[in-house]
Amino acid sequence: MSLKIRLSRGGAKKHPFYRIVVTDSRNPRDGRFIERVGTYDPMLKRDDPNRVKLNVERIQHWMSHGAKPTDRVARFLGHAEVIPMPAIPKQTKKNQPRPKTVERMKAAEEAKEAAATDAATEAKTAAAAPAAEEPAAEAAPAEDAPAEDAPAEAEKSEG
Repeated sequence: MSLKIRLSRGGAKKHPFYRIVVTDSRNPRDGRFIERVGTYDPMLKRDDPNRVKLNVERIQHWMSHGAKPTDRVARFLGHAEVIPMPAIPKQTKKNQPRPKTVERMKAAEEAKEAAATDAATEAKTAAAAPAAEEPAAEAAPAEDAPAEDAPAEAEKSEG
């Protein structure tokens, strides 16, 4: 038998109230439980002392018998310093982006990195470019001259 310390919902519609219970993990959320060891009222302010009430002795007793707290109850126990504060996951499976979205995000990051690399390369090239532009400027009029001559030759052959 696998024991869990978890929340069992009570209260009215849009006015939740939870009991913290020890139960067999196979039982339904609001179903049969072994013992009630605390309460949680999410409608109260965070700093209200009545928001979370715990029977620490009984919780420690059940944990010594192999009961495992759920993530939310583990956070309550961590705040009460019954157990070490658990790590809070950044994203739950429910909130993770879909695989195609992840692929698009990776492609966008790679494009940004490539653009940053190109910008850095262009900056280095631009620093070296003033010396290289002077010979190119001399060569440009020479290239333009034959292009101007070509239309004149075309006019002679037409007329």
